[in-house]
Amino acid sequence: MFRNAISILAGLILASLTAPSAIAADSCGPVFDAITKLVTSASHSYSVGVLYGKPISTETIYVQGKTYLAVNGGKWMLSPATPNDVLQQEKKDEANGKATCQLLRSESVNSEPASVYSLRRETETLKETGQVWISKITGRELRQEVDVDYGGTVGKGHFKARYEYSNVKPPM
Repeated sequence: MFRNAISILAGLILASLTAPSAIAADSCGPVFDAITKLVTSASHSYSVGVLYGKPISTETIYVQGKTYLAVNGGKWMLSPATPNDVLQQEKKDEANGKATCQLLRSESVNSEPASVYSLRRETETLKETGQVWISKITGRELRQEVDVDYGGTVGKGHFKARYEYSNVKPPM
């Protein structure tokens, strides 16, 4: 069961970072660019949500071409999904999925000016609706809040994430 949960978690990370469709390239361009920056630069994400109807917290670190995961405060693990795998999944979802984004408003996240975008996305594996906060200074994703429907036994979930880019190192 734990191994299955880790596989689903890796899928969740890939799915939550998939790219918008080509049809919505203009409206979702800043969102796509922020996702790319998240995966291709050193970053540390903290997320909480619901998976299989149960609370889950995860931390993800992208650094030095590797992805590290910690689930529910547990031991850090090297993920089988590399940053390059995430980018390849984005390309696939961009070609085959549907997405629309809309600039909603400006806000600050930890005193950093941000643009808030709505996101609606549907891929082969999920339907997602939420909001994404993107730095007006760096173009990086600062925060995300989404409702996701995976269908099947996984069902629906709600996830919140925040992202940091300073002093990111592989976990010990």
